[in-house]
Formats: sequence, structure tokens, C-alpha cells
Amino acid sequence: MITLSQGIRKGTRPLAAGLLAVTAAACLLSAPTAYASTTPSLTRPTGTHPVGTTSLHLTDTSRPDPWVPTAKARELMVSLWYPAKAPGRDRAPYMTAKESELLLKAAEITGVPSDVLSKTRTNSFTDAKPAGRKHGLPLVVLSPGFGKPRSELTALAEELASRGYVVAGIEHTYESVATTFPDGRVTTCVVCEIKKTPEWWVKLEKGRAADVSFVLDELTGSRPKWKGARLIDPARIAMAGQSVGGASTITAMLADSRVRAGIDMDGTTDAPIPAGGLSRPFMFLGRQSTYSPGAGDEAATWERDWKSMTGWKRWLVVTGAVHVSFTDYGLLTDQLGIESGADLPGARSVEITRQYVRAFFDLHVLKKAQPLLDKPSARYPEVKFCAPETKTCA
Repeated sequence: MITLSQGIRKGTRPLAAGLLAVTAAACLLSAPTAYASTTPSLTRPTGTHPVGTTSLHLTDTSRPDPWVPTAKARELMVSLWYPAKAPGRDRAPYMTAKESELLLKAAEITGVPSDVLSKTRTNSFTDAKPAGRKHGLPLVVLSPGFGKPRSELTALAEELASRGYVVAGIEHTYESVATTFPDGRVTTCVVCEIKKTPEWWVKLEKGRAADVSFVLDELTGSRPKWKGARLIDPARIAMAGQSVGGASTITAMLADSRVRAGIDMDGTTDAPIPAGGLSRPFMFLGRQSTYSPGAGDEAATWERDWKSMTGWKRWLVVTGAVHVSFTDYGLLTDQLGIESGADLPGARSVEITRQYVRAFFDLHVLKKAQPLLDKPSARYPEVKFCAPETKTCA
């Protein structure tokens, strides 16, 4: 079995997409040596608000699906997490049993129950009543990695929602190993097996940017598709993504001025920023081994983009992290006894990701000072601040 730190890859994304992509998606390397029949669980969020969640099925009739020509409209599933007035009765599922089965099967994982990921205990409650005042809540859009479901960023979404954000996690149809629609259809990763070129990755990122703009229209337009949409402040919208979702954050910001700030978590970028540059706040957050300045092709794309970013910016790398450390899977694989290749424990990687992502949004969306982003922290010595100009991180 190829590990997440090996393989034939373009940046953080596999050229031979099939098994490698979904292996990264599941963050699973091999069967556990001793499977513990415990229920996996996400780390509790640290905010004061209970977290509610709901799912939206959205259809963009203005464009065909970019990957399936017979689909004359682009269908998306979107999860929303938000501050709730009170916990609900029904704790939200992490994913369906079928999604868990397909994820594990694609990654060739045996020795664990096929539905084990669907039993992951979350900290959010289905359709709990939203809390907040009209246009009082900022919105953060999350985009997952290639081949991955939107659920991979649930721990981050719950943290932000507990702190007063509405979070929209987008499932990019036919780019995920399994997407379940309300009528019971389950679409798979149509594009995982095809050969990739640099131009193809640019197309993918532009398609994701179009998905983001459509979702923003559906949440903040005159006829919003969510009953709590009136709580969203359309002037305070930001985005983060992991892997290609992070690369797509830049593309989305360039395409849609409503996205005021963005984060790329461990994602190699493809399309250069145009000559006009990007003046809105941006943060790179990645692995030290891969994304330290001068480290290689992946870091080179960040160095190229860094020069075109004219606003507030940070470049942070995390010692001991692997690609999936910026998702839930580092945490879940630790609990299941499955090796992820990380030197950083999954619970610690979730804490670091939450802290630095939240600090960035609190600073640039809520306009609250965040000393954590000013210099290295003794509390988080794993996080290094990089200076591309001198190719150093400290």
C-alpha cells in the first residue's frame, strides 16, 4: 500500500488519481494492527454556542455539470453548521454507511467495519434552531480536497460555528468518492480515474470557484434556500479549503469579490494570480517538509503566488504534519489504530488547525486583534512562520 507521503504526485495531488486520491481522501494507509471497537469521535468545539447543522440540495440550472455532459444542471450538496439556540435531540451523522463503505473500499482498507466512519460521533445537532440577529453572523465557505467528502472538515466547521460563524461545506459533485442526494442517489468520483494535466487542474479550480459563487447566491440572494439565511452578513464572507480546495480558494477570491479573505491548507496552486495581484488577506498553512520556502515544486507555487499578494499575508508550516493533518482524518485514524504517517498526533493537529484558522477569520472577518498571528507561539512550537524572501521558517 502506498503511504500518504509517497507515490507519484503533482504537488499534494496525485497524477494517477484513482487509489492514491481516495487513499488521501480517507487518510487510511493499511488495516489496523489491532482494531479497537470504540466509536470514533470528533474533538469538542471550544466556543460557547451549541452547534446546529443542516444539508441543502442546490441545483444550478445556468450551467451544465462540467464532468458529466448528460447532466444539464450542476447539482450540489452543501452542509451548513451554525450557532444554535439550544442543542437538538438528534446528533448529526458524520456520513452515511454507504459513504463510509465506498471510502474504505476505494482506499483498500480491510480489518474495520465498513460503516465505521459513519458512526463517528459529531458535536452538532440536526436542524437545531439557529441563533443570532439579522445579518449578524459571518459566513465561511469550506472546500475539501480532491476525492474527499465535505465531512472531512467537520471538526473545523463545528469549531467555527461554536464561535458564531455560519459555515458552508460544499460537496463538489463527481469530485468526491461518494455524494448522497436526498432522493437516495449516490454519485461517485467520475474524475478520479482520468489522466490529469496542469490545464485540467486549472479547470477544476475554476469549476469549484463557480460552485462557491453559486452557493453564495443561494445563501445571500433575494430568495435564499436556507431558512436561517437572514442571519448571514453578506459583507463578511471568507473561505478556506484543504488541498485542491485550498488552491480553489485563491481562484474563488479572484472570481468573486464577496470572498473577503482566504486560507489554503496544504494545497498546491495551479493558475498564477493575474498581474493585478490579490490585495485581500490570505494565509498559507501547510506541512513543513513540503511547503517550506525552497522545498520543491509545491512550495514554488506558493512562492510565485506570495509575490502577487499585496495585502496582509502569512505563510505558516506545521512540524510533523502530513497532508491529512489539516482534516478530521488524522484524528480518526489515531482512534482506529491506523497509521497516517504523521509525527503529530491527530488531536494536536486538529487543535492547531482550529486555532490558527479561527484566529485568521477572527482578525479579518470580525476585526478582532489576534496576537497568535503576529509571531511564533510557545503554546504551539510546531507552527513555524516562514519568510519566503529569505527562505527561512522560525
